[in-house]
This record gives sequence, structure tokens and C-alpha cells, in this order.
Amino acid sequence: MDYTTPARLLEELDTAAKKKAGLSVRSMLLTGFLSGALLAFATAFSFRVSNELPEALTALVSGLVFPVGFAMIVLLGTELATGNFAVLPFGVARGKVTVGKTLRNWTWVYCGNFFGSVFVGALLAVALTESFMQPPGLLGARIIKVAESKTVFYEHAGAHGWVTALVKGVLCNWMVTLGSILGLSSSSSTGKIASIWLPISIFFALALEHSVVNMFIMPTAMILGAQISVSEWLFWNQLPVTLGNILGGAVLTGLLLHYAQSGTSAAALQRPAKVAPPESELP
Repeated sequence: MDYTTPARLLEELDTAAKKKAGLSVRSMLLTGFLSGALLAFATAFSFRVSNELPEALTALVSGLVFPVGFAMIVLLGTELATGNFAVLPFGVARGKVTVGKTLRNWTWVYCGNFFGSVFVGALLAVALTESFMQPPGLLGARIIKVAESKTVFYEHAGAHGWVTALVKGVLCNWMVTLGSILGLSSSSSTGKIASIWLPISIFFALALEHSVVNMFIMPTAMILGAQISVSEWLFWNQLPVTLGNILGGAVLTGLLLHYAQSGTSAAALQRPAKVAPPESELP
């Protein structure tokens, strides 16, 4: 059958954690670059198809189409920092990965994601403005509006805004990491795509905060003329969102899955539950 049992899924996570911990710097940077680029394309695509729709429809349509980026990442097996925020801590908890190798992976993949996101954003800015000869159009205006709402609003709210960004980052990566792990629950391309679509569409439709997506939105908006400084972006968005993504992925997915199953044997997870006999057959 195409479905992977929970016990087998944990074994797949073990294998994935060890593999990711052993990647070379070159591999992490290049595959991270590709993941950042794919999410940038998916974000622009979701903004384009949902632009100028009523609010409810905007959330629905953008949530439905954004997971195309994650689907490509899962099928290609490239590296995404936010997914690794859960997979590596799971490996650490099970004694398969060291903390040092976890931080090494997070650092290099995060950098690769950043370079890929900014690269696509810069090229898209050129395309939208016809090499900066024209206004950026509806898509560019949408990117600027979203970027300013993700920084200016939080800045005006002060500490409350910073905490809001942090919490949105936690909620976001709880769903994102579930999507990454559910991608292991099937051996077919169709099954993987269907599995990851569920949680990924939820986070994007709810307008939660994803650090890699913001690596595309913020620099692109600034290139297009958004009234945001680099320091405002980093302090009021990227920093709290990244910390929230780490907490959401590591604690609410990676460690939660490990400790939820740590007292249950693999054989018990694979064995179907016994059906009680009819009352007439009971002694």
C-alpha cells in the first residue's frame, strides 16, 4: 500500500535526520538556494492569482495554490530550513544527531534559502518594472503592501507587535513542519503532494509568518520602493519570525512526535488493534 504507518514514518524521520546532518556545505547551500527560489515563485504565483479578490476568497485561493512550491521541494528533496527546524531536533532527541550538526545544517540551509529567495525577488523586480522603466503593476503593489503590513504594523505596536510576529511564526511552522513530515507518509508523488497540501494551505491562508517566504517578500518590496529599512525588516519581522519558526518546528512537531511515541514500540504501532469479542462469547 502507498500509506506509510506511523512507526515506519518515525523510521523515515530518523533516516532523514541523519542524512541532513551529514550533508556537505556545498549541498546545503545549493539545495537551500533552490528551495528558497521555489518558495519565491510560489509566493508570487499565489499573490498574482488572488489579487483584488474579496478577503475571504483571497485567503482561500492563495492557500490553495501556494503549496505548489512545497510540493516541488518535497519531490526534489531539496533543503528548507523551516522543515529542518523539526527534523533535526527529532534526530537529536533520538540520539541520532548532535546539536552541533543541527546548528550547522540550520545555518547553511538558511543562508541558501536566503540567497535563492533574494535572487528570484531581484529578477522578478526587473521583470515587473521592465528594467525599472515602469511601475511594478498590481503584483508589485501587492508585494509592497504585504511587506509593509509585516513590518510597519508590528513596529507601531511595539513589544506587542514583536510578540505577535513570534507567535505567528510558531503557528506557521507547526503546520509547515507537519507538511514536511507528512511528505514521508507516502511513496508516490500523488500521495506526497496530497499529504503536504493540507497543512501548507492552512498556514498560508491564515497569513501566518514564514521566515523563508519573508526573505522573498521583504527584499523584493524594498527593491520596488517599499518604505521599509533593512533594520526594520530584520528586527520587527525576520528575527521574531525565525525564532517562532524554530520553536514551532522543534517543540510542537519534532520533539512532540518523539516524546508522544517514545513509550510505544514500533511493533505496537504497526499491529492493528484487537477487536473485543461479542458479549455472548465473553466468559
